[in-house]
Order: sequence, then structure tokens, then C-alpha cells
Amino acid sequence: MYPALLQIHSILRFVVLILVVIAIVSAFAGWLGRKEYTSTSKKINLFTLISAHTQLLVGLILYFVSPNVLTSNMAAAMKDATLRYWTVEHISMMIIAIVLVTVGYSKSKKAFGAVEKHRNIAIFYTLAAIIVVVAISLSGRPLLGMSV
Repeated sequence: MYPALLQIHSILRFVVLILVVIAIVSAFAGWLGRKEYTSTSKKINLFTLISAHTQLLVGLILYFVSPNVLTSNMAAAMKDATLRYWTVEHISMMIIAIVLVTVGYSKSKKAFGAVEKHRNIAIFYTLAAIIVVVAISLSGRPLLGMSV
């Protein structure tokens, strides 16, 4: 079960990264270009949100079946940089990124003007993307590599 989940998690990260880049570029273009917030913009942002939440669910399941996570001996995990990363740091940063995506989408939905909608997505999705890239780079694994 673990290898299959790991593969799904690895593949889904590309979906999330592609969608978040599209959403960010679209949001900045809409914000800075003062463009209308279209149904396409809303769908891109929603699909990004859904893919990020799906990735989180797979990641949470993976967290509890992973041999890299020592949930029973947290003191030992905190002394080892690799175990600490997978046990605490990775999940913390990814949850923060998901929260930022969710808040950005929610604020965008509640905003009245198109520019404000685009601005909320641009800011929050960009912050989330930065956290994801930092988290992946801290893992010591390549951003575009297939192993997680």
C-alpha cells in the first residue's frame, strides 16, 4: 500500500504545481491587467484548491503508513534531521500551504470586485507555492524528480 500511495502522492504534486502556476499567472494577469474575473478564472482556482486538498488527503494517509515517520518515538525523530523533516517539518509546511490556498480561494469568493478576487488568489496562492517549493527543497529531493 505504501509504494502505491507514494507514487500517487508524487504524481499529484505535478498536478498541484501545474495548476497553482496557471492560477498564479492568471491571477497576476487579471489583477495587474484589471481584467474581468471569468468563470474560467474561477474554475482554475477551484481545481487548484481541489487538487491541493486531494494531495493533502493522500499525504495524510501516507503520513500514517510511512516507514519514514516515527510517530511512536517523537524524541528520537527530533534528534535526526531526516526523520524530523518527514515527521514534523514537511507536514507542517504543507498544511500551512493548503491553509493559504483555502483562505485565498475563500477571500476571492467573498470579494466584490474582479481586481480584488484576482489579487487574493495571486497573493495567497503565491505564498502557498513558495512554501511548497521551500518544503520540497528542504527534503533534499529534486522538485521535478519522481521520488518523494
